Amino acid sequence: MSNAAQLNMNGQTNGTRHKVKKQSQTREIMGRLFQSKTAVAGLIIIALYLLVAIFADFITPHSISEMDLSARNLSPSSVHWFGTDDFGRDIFSRVLYGTRYSLGLGLGSVGLALIAGIILGCISGFFGGWIEEVILRICDVMQAIPGILLAIAISMVLGSGFVNTIIAIGIGRIPLNCRMVRAQFLGQRKLEYVEAAQATNCPKTKLMFIHILPNAISPLIVNTTMGVGGMIMMAAGLSFINLGVQPPLPEWGAMMSAARDAIRYYPYQLLFPGLAMALLVLSLNLFGDGLRDALDPKLKD
Repeated sequence: MSNAAQLNMNGQTNGTRHKVKKQSQTREIMGRLFQSKTAVAGLIIIALYLLVAIFADFITPHSISEMDLSARNLSPSSVHWFGTDDFGRDIFSRVLYGTRYSLGLGLGSVGLALIAGIILGCISGFFGGWIEEVILRICDVMQAIPGILLAIAISMVLGSGFVNTIIAIGIGRIPLNCRMVRAQFLGQRKLEYVEAAQATNCPKTKLMFIHILPNAISPLIVNTTMGVGGMIMMAAGLSFINLGVQPPLPEWGAMMSAARDAIRYYPYQLLFPGLAMALLVLSLNLFGDGLRDALDPKLKD
């Protein structure tokens, strides 16, 4: 047998072994994750919220925008399960539909921060030098400003709205993701597989994003999962002070903002959107804790 054929067979064997090992690791992680009852409960509730967000147009029993001034401020009943607001709109329908906006804000802002943080973290951790210094100093400046104040400042510049709110709350999370990716790259780039790839003249972009990044992404996945809840709460806070999503869109923070003046007389108008947000954030945190323990069981108390 020729040397080329033997090398080819060895490469195929090593590739098969690597694939089997990856599949085994994935099954092991999923097994540990589903052993956690709280993580499974959180995952089920998150899945229900996602279904509500996707099919909100079909499951809301009443119109979210149609006003009925003869049915203003009605208490919860069999017709209006969560009551009605000051314009006679069904609160239950608006809470259901608001899942789409609140969950979209959380996922969108975390996704924006994740993509930007990965790109900047890969560049700074791989190249080092003056590029790393510039990126880290920018991150220092951004992290010196409290997240909510930075979001308020960006919202005031960009204006209110769904997309602008995603940008406003997502930018503040970029430095954290950048530093996490950079820290992982600093450890990974010294390993043998990176030196072997460099010896074969592997393109730098391929080396960063195809070879190193998959081995550095686990802590970022957990951090991102648990960060969605915080982004939802921050978006609700901006809407509450009229800097985020604006009425009549039924985002939970905007609904609570509209109901704050009537809290003494109609507390249910603020209570139900708040409970919906609290349950979603709790579920995300429970699932994030379980995912963290599954990816690294050494961290489990």
